[in-house]
Amino acid sequence: MGKSEHNSCRQGWQQSLIDAAATRQLGAELAALLLAEGPRLLLLQGDLGAGKTCLVQGLAQGLGIGEPITSPTFALAQHYSGQLAGRSTHLVHLDLYRLEQPEAADELFAQEDEEALELEAVLAVEWPERLGVIPTPAWQVHLQIDADGRRALVQAPDC
Repeated sequence: MGKSEHNSCRQGWQQSLIDAAATRQLGAELAALLLAEGPRLLLLQGDLGAGKTCLVQGLAQGLGIGEPITSPTFALAQHYSGQLAGRSTHLVHLDLYRLEQPEAADELFAQEDEEALELEAVLAVEWPERLGVIPTPAWQVHLQIDADGRRALVQAPDC
């Protein structure tokens, strides 16, 4: 996961996640990367139960957000605020699972993306494959269930 001395561009990586704590830890690590390097857009893919919301819980923890993070499947979007190193942080958690029409997903994403930009928030999007076009630049995490727990495939933004 180390950064190259000569190149500020990050490559992707794979990581085994043996339990929920490891998944939350990856989320906390990603929070630091999103705040330091940007963009502040994180796209989360994976089957139901793969750990997307668990990863967002870690992301929130890494952003200094203390309130409970739940899946916004029915609300579609949740907004959270916190404090980190004396500075306000914000998280917008979007779940597009219930939006089967790309137009509806695109419209909701555009609204939430605009608000996230105004707040300088991290925008975490579950089920981005519901969108008509995958937004870039963005960090992407694909979570897979395997025999040892879960595996995360992390893709850094295009450089």
